[in-house]
Parts: sequence; structure tokens; C-alpha cells
Amino acid sequence: MSNAAASLRSRLVLSSDTLGIALVDIALIGVFVVVGELNHGISPLGSPLRVLDTFAPFLVGWLVASVLAGAYRLRAFRGVASAASVAGLTWIGAALLGQLLRGTALFHGELTLAFTMVSVLVGLCLLVPWRALITLHRG
Repeated sequence: MSNAAASLRSRLVLSSDTLGIALVDIALIGVFVVVGELNHGISPLGSPLRVLDTFAPFLVGWLVASVLAGAYRLRAFRGVASAASVAGLTWIGAALLGQLLRGTALFHGELTLAFTMVSVLVGLCLLVPWRALITLHRG
């Protein structure tokens, strides 16, 4: 068990900075989901449980992929290129895992190539620039 904890600690830096970054990452994933639901005629205020059910598999995907990719390690913010590539790889993994989860009976939705491609591209457009900007700002 201690090996697993040590491995997790090596992939995750717990600080107020990384917590803030993680909260914005998750908020951006939420923006992706809410905009998608609005585009499909679903009101987040009228159907909050449906929106949460859409959001949940992507959140699980992000949490798993971010730990595996080391998205909250110090080296993930070493430079803009590093930040962009880590964010991009993390989102691709998160989106694919989220899509796989949507293809199960646990969540509504289905696994489709079109939505998988859209989710990967939109998430990249949200998360990669954010991570590059925060890395520039942290200098």
C-alpha cells in the first residue's frame, strides 16, 4: 500500500496552486458539457441531473488521466510546450475514458465516433490554451 501512496504522491503535487489549477480545469470541462447540452436543447437549470450525468464520466476520465499523466506535477508546468502537451495528452485520455464510460449502462449517452472527435477537439481548445497561459503567468 505504501508503494501505491508513494507513486501517487510522485504524480501529484498538493498545493494551493495545483488545487486552483485543478478547479479551473474541472470548470472548463464543465463549460464543455454545459455548452454541449445547450446546443442539444437541454437546459442545465431545467435538467441539472442530466447535465451532471453527462459531466460525471468526463470528470472521472480527467481525474484518472491527470494522475496517470502527472498533470499536476511541477514538471507539467516547466514550460509552455510541456504544459500544452501534458494538458493535451491528459484531455485525450480523459475524453476517451469518458466516452467509454458513456458507452456503459452507468451513464446516459453512447459511444460514437463523431462525439468522441468533437469532445477531444473542444476539450483541447479549452484546456491547452488555459494551461499554456497559466504556465506563462507562473513564469
